[in-house]
Amino acid sequence: MTSGENSQPDDWDSHWERYAASASQNPAQQMRHQLILDALRTVAPRTGRLLDVGSGQGDFLTMAAGSGVARECVGFELSASGVQISRAKLPTAEFLQVDLYAPSPESAKFRGWADLAVCSDVIEHVDEPVKFLRALGEYLSDGADLVITVPGGPMSKFDHHIGHRRHYTSALMRETLEQAGFTPKKVWLAGFPFFNLYRLLVILRGERLIADVETGDAGAASSRLASAVMSAFRLLFKLNLRHFPLGWQVVALAAKGKS
Repeated sequence: MTSGENSQPDDWDSHWERYAASASQNPAQQMRHQLILDALRTVAPRTGRLLDVGSGQGDFLTMAAGSGVARECVGFELSASGVQISRAKLPTAEFLQVDLYAPSPESAKFRGWADLAVCSDVIEHVDEPVKFLRALGEYLSDGADLVITVPGGPMSKFDHHIGHRRHYTSALMRETLEQAGFTPKKVWLAGFPFFNLYRLLVILRGERLIADVETGDAGAASSRLASAVMSAFRLLFKLNLRHFPLGWQVVALAAKGKS
């Protein structure tokens, strides 16, 4: 979510052109989206205006729109390709191409607009997460609730390849939110044990995973195996613990403003 014109890891148009289909089927993304939706259901929105910052290809807002948690949905996404995919996927929502550090005039009407917001696995990609979250906060009403997810646990070679700057602990997540002007209501760790196992496999694949993804040369047999593994994890993730101190998915619910 940084501008990074010459930095391949931050080329989000290319990212969604290459990874759109696989991301939608990724059990880790599906797990995160369910965790976020469950967190949103614990708060009572005043107007039901939901903003997704870093909305990617629109998968979460598509899920949220059918859940009843919001009456209006808006997505901010840095990449033109992500916005294009999202608009086709969810025509009832509004998607804008927005760089929070240099916002477009079209985004101005949404300042102070949202009373619910989501930022899912975005700030690990930014150099200045506090500055990013402060900019995000400009689009929230006072007291609005933000659900944010970030990866925890060790970083893989693939994480570095796609531009992760850091992974988070619950303490670092709290500190980052507080410095950005939010009051953390709850920060928890999820995904133990099977999400952790999934992440360990990604770590073990190392540069081979990067080569397979970038070249598309994994081969038919390997592709079938990968599909079977993803299907197995999709089932196993139903058994993950949603609140456990060893989980490698960090989730936070915070309110805009100081308590």
